[in-house]
Amino acid sequence: MKKTFVLLHIAVILAGFTGVFGKLISLNEYLLTCYRTLFSFLFLVIIVWIKRPQFKYSWSNITEMGKAGLLIAFHWVFFYASIKYSNVSVGVVCYCLTSFFTAFLAPLINRKPFNITELLLSTLTLAGIGLIFHFDTSFRTGIVLGVISSFLASLYTIFNERLVKKYDATAMNLYQMLAGTIALVIASPLYLHFFPSKAILPGTLDIIYLLLLSLFCTVGLYVMVAEVLKKMSAFTVNLTFNLEPVYSILLAMILFNESRQLNVSFYAGLLIIIISVVLQAGLSRRKRVGADL
Repeated sequence: MKKTFVLLHIAVILAGFTGVFGKLISLNEYLLTCYRTLFSFLFLVIIVWIKRPQFKYSWSNITEMGKAGLLIAFHWVFFYASIKYSNVSVGVVCYCLTSFFTAFLAPLINRKPFNITELLLSTLTLAGIGLIFHFDTSFRTGIVLGVISSFLASLYTIFNERLVKKYDATAMNLYQMLAGTIALVIASPLYLHFFPSKAILPGTLDIIYLLLLSLFCTVGLYVMVAEVLKKMSAFTVNLTFNLEPVYSILLAMILFNESRQLNVSFYAGLLIIIISVVLQAGLSRRKRVGADL
């Protein structure tokens, strides 16, 4: 379990860079996501070819994995839209609502009783988001987009928790990225009609950022998360990922000087979110100790 926690926190650190890349890449949120899923799929093809894993799946299996790929692809679209319409700090903090949605959605989808502790911790996170929501009205569009993004991320993690118990993690991510790419390409004419982009093709610097984003913050990150979900619940994983804003905000302060745009209520909300994560970690540790005894 200790190795699993280490792997989970490495994944969280990698996730901290996703918002930064969203700000650095000049393409709009939709094209950024299109290229991210495409490049990630190509990297996974190379990995599968090198590893040559022995797996054979039926069309229904591939379709099941592909549906989750649609959730993660459109989660990214809204996540990067949140950053584009506000800033990195606001976009990544809204992602913390994923655990709140998971606490309510997971029992409904899995037909299990609600966990009171998870609901209370999620409500604490919601209170933190509430403080942040009111700190600047100019960022409210970005916040609304971020809330939608966290809802989709919650659904993805819940369904992925089932999939990792049935399929190879690399193969699963391969089909998810393929499905996401196909869906985004098909829908791109409609999206770009209403939200046109100045450029369709990425520049040299954008390509470099996209390659780094795809290899480390997508392929590496999601394979790690898939392995972690084999031993941890979706709620614990999502709540731990609430630490992602800490890394992203620090990077945004250094690279984009975003600290000038944030006030006391933002940091108070962030502190509440961090407290909810610490409490969850303590409760999880107590449960493990109790189980060992």
